[in-house]
Amino acid sequence: MPRSLSPARTTVLLGAVLGLLLGTGGPAAAAPADDDVIVLPGASSAEGIARGDGATFYAGDLFRGDVFRGDLRERTAELFIDAPDGRIAVGMDTDSERRLLFVAGGATGQAYVYDTRSGETVATYQLSAPGQSFVNDVTVTCDGAWFTDSLQAQLYLVPLEDGEPGQASTLALSGPAADTSGEFNLNGIVATGSGRTLVVAHSGNGQLYTVDPETGASALVDGVSVPNADGLVLDDRRLWVVRNPENLVVEVELSRDLTSGEVREEITSQRFQSPATAIRYDGELAVVNAKFDTGVPPTADEYEVVLVDD
Repeated sequence: MPRSLSPARTTVLLGAVLGLLLGTGGPAAAAPADDDVIVLPGASSAEGIARGDGATFYAGDLFRGDVFRGDLRERTAELFIDAPDGRIAVGMDTDSERRLLFVAGGATGQAYVYDTRSGETVATYQLSAPGQSFVNDVTVTCDGAWFTDSLQAQLYLVPLEDGEPGQASTLALSGPAADTSGEFNLNGIVATGSGRTLVVAHSGNGQLYTVDPETGASALVDGVSVPNADGLVLDDRRLWVVRNPENLVVEVELSRDLTSGEVREEITSQRFQSPATAIRYDGELAVVNAKFDTGVPPTADEYEVVLVDD
């Protein structure tokens, strides 16, 4: 993801990510500036975040494709995966049982699978042609990893077969989630516990939709307006939506059948600076500051994860 950008910024990004090759470096680890911030040491940018086992988390350097591993209790992080040149790290999610990390590759049209023990690349997928798609976010279910595309009305599935990533497939969408009239369309994605329903955020429409992973049919989650919707976090019927231009995370209470919802709370922090994605741990949200307000690529001196009460 970057995820919730203006049309002008999105155009700049889509052109830039394919040719931007940045070096890596920086210290191996860093202590946070305070108890509410986890610095990603040496990061040139930031966007995605995923839960690991216990207090472990993973966060990506958007334009370098690197991955940091950190501890939410200790409030520390260090470089874990020094990605090959040309990779990009947008949304990410883990399969803790199989110890796999799935990372969306943005305008490269790619997706990457890493071993969370060694950091080695397990698989690389060319889900769509470079520049014709923006592989934005990912959620893992019992069937595999589902990726959104912000430019095309489709999802991608990397199945898990006998514990190993299998051959990827494309699911065409129908219904309101298939709208690609905006510069940036489908964005964040989460799944119910059973994996039978996916929930996606549409940045251009500011809406949430459910998707049937068997058929691709989608439906509006009525009663919820979330302009510039970005990353999503789901816990039962509680759904958190990151809205980065507004420096907000909103909590939505969904109906039991997921056909409607209601915004219950707006969460913000003076430390938010274009937050992009989030995870939940021990009564807190860990929110990545993408700092798109400094430009695309961003030009901040430091990138971090901000902890706020959920």
